[in-house]
Amino acid sequence: MEDFRKIAAEITADVAAGRLLPGDRLLPQRTFAYERGIAASTAGRVYGELVQRGIVVGEVGRGTYVRSPSSSLSPALAVPSTAPVDMETNYPILRDQHRLLAPALHVLASRADALDASMAAPHVQANLSARTTVTALLGSAGNWHPEPDSILFAGNGRQALAAAFSALAPVGTRVGFEALTYPVASAIAGQLGIVAVPLAMDDEGLRPDAIETTHRDAPLNAVYVQPTVHNPLGTTMSATRRADIAEVLERLNGPVAIEDRVYAFLEDTAPPPLAALAPDHCVVVDSLSKRVSPGLTLGFLAAPEHLLPKITEALISGAWMAQGFALDMGVRWISDGTVETLEVAKRRDAQARQLLALDALSGLNIQANPVSYHLMLDLPAPWRADAFVRAAALHGIAISPASAFTVTPGHAPNAVRLALAPPTLDELTISLKQLADIARSNPTMTEPTCAGSTGLANKQMRSPLAGISG
Repeated sequence: MEDFRKIAAEITADVAAGRLLPGDRLLPQRTFAYERGIAASTAGRVYGELVQRGIVVGEVGRGTYVRSPSSSLSPALAVPSTAPVDMETNYPILRDQHRLLAPALHVLASRADALDASMAAPHVQANLSARTTVTALLGSAGNWHPEPDSILFAGNGRQALAAAFSALAPVGTRVGFEALTYPVASAIAGQLGIVAVPLAMDDEGLRPDAIETTHRDAPLNAVYVQPTVHNPLGTTMSATRRADIAEVLERLNGPVAIEDRVYAFLEDTAPPPLAALAPDHCVVVDSLSKRVSPGLTLGFLAAPEHLLPKITEALISGAWMAQGFALDMGVRWISDGTVETLEVAKRRDAQARQLLALDALSGLNIQANPVSYHLMLDLPAPWRADAFVRAAALHGIAISPASAFTVTPGHAPNAVRLALAPPTLDELTISLKQLADIARSNPTMTEPTCAGSTGLANKQMRSPLAGISG
């Protein structure tokens, strides 16, 4: 039997030599297997190896294509874009919001005792006053009232995630992720030696049966989930779906949900978090990065009592604790109402940006939450995500293909995520109209024709989740 790695190497050489060009479509796997005289399973391993090497990308319902050299790195994991208009990263910073932050900074600078406190050693649990302040912030979702003793502090949300993964999943164990997810979370898990396992989704988000089936096949130590304002899809789970997931977690009594709520403040009418339904089986992760800014942030974890020692140890050993200055300022901004004011203003801002997008992208298929700072744009045939990202870059607009958000390399929706927060409103209006014009145009008129990229019959997808499974 021909070794699949040897065949993958031959195809890689064809790409390097220019015999296969970016945009060329590979044969369907069964046809490839027949022509090479190999088993269908071997063909699947060949294509999987090519995906792992970054040579090809699979698109749901459309096939497997040679990737462009510029798409070898996940845009969502890269450094912030240097393109004139960044619609790739997503940190909402309001115009003049520095005026709201300045008074607390002035108090800190004018009081020696406060400045001394901000220079103190890093904190994990801080004092009761700080923990109580944070519980009020996290509990503002309604029907969830974490105890002050359940609160731990990290430098930022990513460090809080790292601590949760490290505490719950030793090296070599498995953590489930929604099939489309926040790519930094799955990357952190990978850096910690954790096996990221994709879990099937539907139009509402993570499917409860996917957790149960996957866990019974091979145990999961944890499940990373974004129930409210999912990134990249924007979906928010219903109360019924949350209850179903909580029931599965409690019945299995194994995997712990790591509930990421960094965007949840944008939808203040969402159902209560999973932590309210399965408090012993859920760790909540949140931060001030979206509420305030990435440069002035603070991370939080709310965990059940039996997990506090492990997470505390992970925060200390990973040097992921909150620094004195950030802790002091973050707590002050929460206490004096600054964070609440920013939340309200950013909800209005996100809604205004979604309305601009709805108008500019009229007639195109999008999936969006009217209160979120991002949306997914399904691409009409014959556009492919990689080609569309390149075309947008030629117009000075940086965006992310859906493949950047898959847990493991493989099939992704033929869609792109648009981050609405970074541009000014004027820039956003112009950029959205440019993207709409590109989407409605013929790809062959936008960039050089790629062999094999024409004549691809494909129905427009109704949802970016079509065909996404574990």
